[in-house]
Amino acid sequence: MVSVVSPLVWAITVVVLLAIIVLDLVVIARRQRTVTTRDAVRWVLVYIGLAGLFAAGLFIFLPGTAGQEFLAGYITEYSLSVDNLFVFMIIMARFSVPALAQDKVLYIGIVLSLVLRAVFIFAGAAAIAAASWVFYILGGFLVYTAIQLALEDSDEEPDFHHNPVLRFLHRILPISEDYDGRRLLTRVDKKRMLTPLVIVIAAIGMANVVFALDSIPAIFGLTSDAYIIFTANALALMGLRQLYFLIEGLLEKVVYLSKGLSVILGFIGLKLIIEALHGSHLDEFGSFHLPEIGTVTSLLFIVATLTVTTVVSLMKTNRDVRRAAEAE
Repeated sequence: MVSVVSPLVWAITVVVLLAIIVLDLVVIARRQRTVTTRDAVRWVLVYIGLAGLFAAGLFIFLPGTAGQEFLAGYITEYSLSVDNLFVFMIIMARFSVPALAQDKVLYIGIVLSLVLRAVFIFAGAAAIAAASWVFYILGGFLVYTAIQLALEDSDEEPDFHHNPVLRFLHRILPISEDYDGRRLLTRVDKKRMLTPLVIVIAAIGMANVVFALDSIPAIFGLTSDAYIIFTANALALMGLRQLYFLIEGLLEKVVYLSKGLSVILGFIGLKLIIEALHGSHLDEFGSFHLPEIGTVTSLLFIVATLTVTTVVSLMKTNRDVRRAAEAE
């Protein structure tokens, strides 16, 4: 792939990104409370501001369409990342991750996926297309999870000890039964063991990479410049963690959230399966033409589902309050 910048600019960019990552890690290590909605809003704006400054630098210092390509790529990657957030919510819920540890889990998982995404970017679009079969696996898993989520009792607390993946990994890895705060390693009977956080981090990292099989080809359609593709992905991913806490904070009081998430997960799963079928050149089943589900359609569906879920939840909450008042 081509690149409009010199190796020196590449090196400076990587150093700056590493500095931001280290600074983020220091902030997480010092924070002794859960991330609030106000924290999330502030940091979302900070990362969007960084992307804006970077785009301004490209417009000023690079000729041609580099700035336009970056903005288009950044918006595309950030928009497509909305799908990831709801998968992250399910992973966190399924493994009952402690609230104080969620920031660290997301941070490490996203940094891990950033490194793996870089491999995909430099491997090129052909390598990504060859791996499109993974969409079948993730899509099927998301549909299965969506059905489970829709059928389960929303008042019942999930028990991560019954998670089949964790039970299997317990047989082959030294994983402790319970969490130890935000620690990745703990001691049980004087024996050093991994905590379940390691599994959650791996799950989030791999989910993010699989979603890259969808988003990276999209940005390849906008630009062929490796520098633009890498920086757009990096800045979009680095702001993803804060966006997660913002959305979670806005939705945590929505009583029918699990039902709304099940609909969204089912939609995302079907979308991935349809994209895998397109990748296998199966565009039709008899007289039925498989639709192309674009970014705008996906975002509109998610927004519509969350809107309906929120409205219905508020109606139920208000009805329960009225009944409680009438009973007094």
